[in-house]
Formats: sequence, C-alpha cells, structure tokens
Amino acid sequence: MPSKSRGGDKVTIKIPRPLYERIGQIIDGAGYNSVTEFVCYVLRDLASTHAMTGSQEYSAEELERVKDRLRSLGYL
Repeated sequence: MPSKSRGGDKVTIKIPRPLYERIGQIIDGAGYNSVTEFVCYVLRDLASTHAMTGSQEYSAEELERVKDRLRSLGYL
C-alpha cells in the first residue's frame, strides 16, 4: 500500500514519464488543469462503474473497455 504524502489524505502513484507526457498532450485544451486531475477523473469513473455493477469481478465487456482506455492513453 502506498505511503501517505505529507499533504495529508493524498498518496503518490508513479507512472512512466512517457505516459504522463502523452496524457498531458491528450488533455491539452480539454479543460483539465493537470494530468493528476484527469487521471483522478478517469479512476473515479472506473471505480464508480465497477461499484455500480455490485460485482467483485469484471465482465468481458468491462475488461475490454478498460483495455481500450489504457490503449488510448498509450499504456498498452
């Protein structure tokens, strides 16, 4: 489990720099103030979608959507 940052209730998640830079290019002009803000948005959306299913496991369709998102971000 990641350790808490000095900021209190936030943690640091490390991602490869090329991915970070690619996300920055993708969100340029999209209304997000930072890569962090965008990543939090995507992760909240993913977590809420998963929570709504009431299931511990992803369906084949959900896994495909996650893979598509990761591909579009240049991670896969």
